[in-house]
Amino acid sequence: MPLLVVGSIGIDTIEAPTGIATDVLGGAATYFSYAASFFTSVRLVAVVGGDFPAEHRRLMESRKIDTSGLEVRPGGKTFRWRGRYSQDMNERETMEVHLNVLADFNPRLPDEHRNCPFLFLANGAPSTQLAVLEQMRSPRLAVADTMDLWIKTQHDELSRLLRRIDGLVINDQEAKMLAGTDNLVRAGRTIQAMGPRFVVLKKGEHGAMFFSRDETYVMPAYPTPDVIDPTGAGDSFGGGYMGFIASNGDSSPTSLKRAMAYGTVTASFTVEDFSLNRLARIGRDDIDRRFAEYRRMTAF
Repeated sequence: MPLLVVGSIGIDTIEAPTGIATDVLGGAATYFSYAASFFTSVRLVAVVGGDFPAEHRRLMESRKIDTSGLEVRPGGKTFRWRGRYSQDMNERETMEVHLNVLADFNPRLPDEHRNCPFLFLANGAPSTQLAVLEQMRSPRLAVADTMDLWIKTQHDELSRLLRRIDGLVINDQEAKMLAGTDNLVRAGRTIQAMGPRFVVLKKGEHGAMFFSRDETYVMPAYPTPDVIDPTGAGDSFGGGYMGFIASNGDSSPTSLKRAMAYGTVTASFTVEDFSLNRLARIGRDDIDRRFAEYRRMTAF
């Protein structure tokens, strides 16, 4: 079944111990949609400037991602981000950020996108995410991502969003901030009580945790020895997660657990090169083989 994602597309410059990648394709919606496209049909809504390279759009469309909802502003400049990773790659410093056309992005969904049964609201202002929800026609499953900036600056809007979505994907530090506790288990349960049916806490190299009214569980990260660039790993996790759910049209507890594993495995490919370079060299069969290996690792 089709999956709609609304979020950011950007141009990144990344400094890591493994090297420097200049002016490469990035953005939350970019990683999410490319990862999800291994599992289901994806419709992308985002905004770019006239400086957005044509080859980047062709790369997305090569995965049959529907870019009819991509707004191009000829006189504008695409969102840009520059970041630097620590030696162990566990910390990231933002060196520069230029919102450009993203600063006043007001998504307008094409009519055919409003009927998508599965919706992912990639990291963005909760006010914008709420505006997208208002345009949807009763999605079967609506999931969102968020970050510390919005927790600090749009807490009320985020609270309203949490009461309207089915699931929230958030990293561990931001979950602690939102819940007001240093205990991850308490944070997950506190956020779940704020409205969403389930909460997924991303813990980077330590995997992910899941919380719902019915169950709580933890999945480890796939042991990847060659980490080149962690950028986009969380968004790729979300893409694999939601892509698998949409491919089956099933959001049962069993499907959500299997989706966690597929999200974990998909993200493990992303970190093995800069930008989408590694994902562009694999197919669904590669993901399935690594999934089978991951399943054997975690069985006991």
